[in-house]
Amino acid sequence: MEITHLNPETLHSNPAFSQGVLVTGAHRTLHVGGQNGTDPSGAIVPGGLGPQTEQAIRNVLTVLAEAGADQSNVVRLAVYLAAGQSVDEGYAASARVWGPYPTALTVLIVAALGRPDALVELEATAVIE
Repeated sequence: MEITHLNPETLHSNPAFSQGVLVTGAHRTLHVGGQNGTDPSGAIVPGGLGPQTEQAIRNVLTVLAEAGADQSNVVRLAVYLAAGQSVDEGYAASARVWGPYPTALTVLIVAALGRPDALVELEATAVIE
């Protein structure tokens, strides 16, 4: 088994975590670390939950592309919403960027995220042939 840490140049870099971790074996499994709605500089995008969700999904898609994958390879998404945020607003924003790729999904409402200004965080698991 080989483990490759993915940190695309167009995403914010942080030495404390990888944007994705690719596990190669019979199939490759990609674990995308928690993605907030951050721009390449690491700043949270303005505008609230909708824009943050859209950017977090774009960040997930960027990590997927780095591994040669896309939404069709994702087998699981975990969505963490800060308390008080609208699940419906998050779903609507997600549909605009993610498209028609249903996957196993977990949505959790949490008291707060690691970044106080973040309203959403996404994790993804993808299997790549």
